[in-house]
Amino acid sequence: MPAALLHPFAKPTRESFLRIVRGEGALLWNADGRELVDGMASLWYCAIGHGRTEMADAIAAQVRTLEAYSTFDPFTNDPAEALAEQIRQLAPMADARVFFTCSGSESIDTVMKLARIAHVQAGQGQRKLIISRVRGYHGTAYGGTSAQGIAPNRADFGPFVDEVVQVPADDLEAIATLMSERGNEVAAVIAEPVQGAGGIHPATEEYLQGLRRLCDQHGAYLVFDEVITGFGRLGSWFGAQDYGVTPDFITFAKAVTSGYQPLGGVVVGPAPTAALEADPAFFLRHGFTYSGHPTACAAGLTNLEIMRREGLVERASHVGTRLADGLRALAADGLIDHARGRGAMWAAGLRPDQDAMAMRDHMYERGGVVCRALNADSLLFCPPLVTTDAQIDRIVDAVASAAQPAG
Repeated sequence: MPAALLHPFAKPTRESFLRIVRGEGALLWNADGRELVDGMASLWYCAIGHGRTEMADAIAAQVRTLEAYSTFDPFTNDPAEALAEQIRQLAPMADARVFFTCSGSESIDTVMKLARIAHVQAGQGQRKLIISRVRGYHGTAYGGTSAQGIAPNRADFGPFVDEVVQVPADDLEAIATLMSERGNEVAAVIAEPVQGAGGIHPATEEYLQGLRRLCDQHGAYLVFDEVITGFGRLGSWFGAQDYGVTPDFITFAKAVTSGYQPLGGVVVGPAPTAALEADPAFFLRHGFTYSGHPTACAAGLTNLEIMRREGLVERASHVGTRLADGLRALAADGLIDHARGRGAMWAAGLRPDQDAMAMRDHMYERGGVVCRALNADSLLFCPPLVTTDAQIDRIVDAVASAAQPAG
């Protein structure tokens, strides 16, 4: 009989799981005491590495002072105010505001609601349509499930949120055609700068610039889902800065605390902020029990301090370059088909005769490396930004070993 814990993204009948008991830096240890390299920063989030006592101390200190309290009107707290101000300073939009959630899924549902209500407040209440991209992953709440473009994650969960449609991932002409037909109905276009869970597919600069132009032309908001790319993953605080394209909203989560506490949010740019603030009588009836949770925000403040002090945003470029060079060398040798990625998130695209699941298992069992397998054709990597050169090389060596023909 399976244990009491019903695991996410797993077969409910599975009885045996790989038990992780400890972490330090980019390393993990399983229940057998075996050392592993964390090639995925857990689930795309542990930028500063595992086992930081400074984080534990900051969290404990906040719990001793004020563990939690609502930020619903009329209340606030110092850690939430301080973290919002720091994120405002880091964001690419001037005079942004920050709405806190507990996860990326909550952040996506929040931005969909904010985009629609901001248009209502601006006198454009007919704007309800949300456009997203095939291969996009936007969490698993109902808004995000409706918006994501990964078919198996949507199967049998409908009906979905009305007026949410997908367009081909990299086809600017397709979205231009849709907006020419329904431009005055569009509330927002949602795009990941690098599609993460969909396989690590970076957008081009031209594509994101094109989205910005189309949104400006048709009066829609541009949303960057930076739940993965936010807080250093691409070598800038936000992927928007790496691409040189400024959206109207940014969703974030994951690396804002490196996973030491659950926290997410939405950066709200000047255009939607102006709409939300236009009527002094307007009351925003949206929020979560733990929005602006002081302990989670204290973790965020300490996490950002560590990232600044240790230069981890800048180090992302080094981590990514070394990993990319290693994977490209394997492709040049014919061991894999290709490497693709940007910043410090990369995929090994496999040959048709290779199987990603089998290679992932080989890497864990024989190479001591944890990664993610996408379908049968890709291995995904998103290591902590503290990963050493030797540990990156260990990841590449594990891919090479797993790619060798059996026998």
